[in-house]
Amino acid sequence: MNLKEAVEGQEYIIKSIETDDEELDSFLFSLGCYSGETITVVSHLKGGCIVSIKDGRYNIDNQLAEAILI
Repeated sequence: MNLKEAVEGQEYIIKSIETDDEELDSFLFSLGCYSGETITVVSHLKGGCIVSIKDGRYNIDNQLAEAILI
């Protein structure tokens, strides 16, 4: 299951991130988005979703939401 399919307000644990871009992987890691970390979808938007990771909220697009498996 990926973040696009997640229920708003429910906390999930990230299982893996499937991207071929190392820069994107390191960027997500700097946000605290990596395997084993908890993530919550705050709301779904037309072009993506707002997620809460650690103490921050981030707007991510649909393509990235599909790459984050929970």
